Amino acid sequence: MSLLYISILQYDIAWENKEANFATIERLFSVSDQHHDVVVLPEMFSTGFSMQSNLLAEENAGETITWIKSLARKHNAAICGSFIAKEKGDYLNRGFFITPDSEYYYDKRHLFRMGSETKHFSAGSSRLIVPFRGFNICLQVCYDLRFPVWSRNVGNEYDLLIYVANWPQPRAKVWNSLLVARAIENLSYVCGVNRIGTDGTKLHYVGDSSIIDYKGDVVVHLPDQEKILTAQLSKEALQTFREKFPAWKDADRFELL
Repeated sequence: MSLLYISILQYDIAWENKEANFATIERLFSVSDQHHDVVVLPEMFSTGFSMQSNLLAEENAGETITWIKSLARKHNAAICGSFIAKEKGDYLNRGFFITPDSEYYYDKRHLFRMGSETKHFSAGSSRLIVPFRGFNICLQVCYDLRFPVWSRNVGNEYDLLIYVANWPQPRAKVWNSLLVARAIENLSYVCGVNRIGTDGTKLHYVGDSSIIDYKGDVVVHLPDQEKILTAQLSKEALQTFREKFPAWKDADRFELL
């Protein structure tokens, strides 16, 4: 039976201060006695949702991913989140899924125009699904959550859908509602990890990081507090439900243009 131990790591991101955020994550790991297969960080985990892409961007070989690789090896776990990246003249809100021996990247498809993200970043065009320890895992970023076509689980391509986010408190109801909806419609586990605290633009965040099962039931929920929280996911239970309730066989067919 395939079991996956997934951990949500929720904290107050220090504004545009990578070293401070690295230290916070290391401290939270140090007080956790849980086993981790996958650890999920918030969107732009090392800087906050800053539009200073020209000042904060790094290549994949920079200090941020180098540090994440070290963390993954140390804890024998996959670490995922997003950071401000640069590649071939473009700035990207780049999701990462770093295992002890591999690295995968996803560039945020839907940029949050209301926060001027479209002015400072380029959008990605390809989905990412990673096989890891018996699960197929799809990683998406924040505003992607509002667009169900982008996450549609055709033929059960993935078993776990992850959203890393900086989702402010005024829209918390939307965040919580859509996470449940994505789990139900895709017959998949869903993990959403958000931040807490107040960022450099005075936006306030209350966390609400959650792991939700394929029926839409909340497995774990983390309110406005700094913590690592772990849940155990069962691939066997998921497959059994998909066989008993195969709604996925009746899904509409479509092509993304």
